[in-house]
Formats: sequence, structure tokens, C-alpha cells
Amino acid sequence: MSLLSDRDLYLFNEGSHVRLYDHLGCHIAEHSGQTGAWFGIWAPDAKTVSVIGSFNDWNPASNPLVARQQSGLWEAFIPAVNAGDTYKFRITSRFHGYTVDKADSFAIYA
Repeated sequence: MSLLSDRDLYLFNEGSHVRLYDHLGCHIAEHSGQTGAWFGIWAPDAKTVSVIGSFNDWNPASNPLVARQQSGLWEAFIPAVNAGDTYKFRITSRFHGYTVDKADSFAIYA
């Protein structure tokens, strides 16, 4: 299961996807009977991406995201995330191990 279909990846790579806000950022949802959230971000030069937040004690090892093909898009479903939980994306670059915590550029509320 994913919020990004093969068509979404095609349109994104083509540069013509006009509804990325429906797929990236944080989306509260239910998956396999669990309530939580889908997280997605574009990080083309990342070696690893994870979500850190109030729901996992800001631990970068708790919730890694998975790269989707060679698109630079990363995503994962994280259970037990609720509306209003605070979070950031922890991104580690492929270059020199640079690590940064980034706010969600698709956030609806901050």
C-alpha cells in the first residue's frame, strides 16, 4: 500500500504532477486496521530519511522511510500518529554524511 501510485511517480518524474500535496507531507489514515499517518517527502540526494516526532520521542531510528524507485521520493506509514502530533523529517545526505532536520514543506498546520 502506498499513497504514490506508479502513475504518480511517472507524473512526478515528468514534472507534470499538479497534486503532490495529496501524496507528500503527512496524511492521517488507516492502514491494515491501524490508525496512523502516511509520510512522504522528496529528498533526491538522501542516503536515509526518517520521521522524528512527539510520537517516537524524536528517535531517528524508530520510523525510517523507504525510497520509491529512483524518483527521490521517500514514504512510509507510521502507526499511532495522531492529528496535532509534532514531527520533522531527519535526512542524511549521500554526500559527506550531512544530517539535517527539516520541517514539512507540505504541512497544513504549523
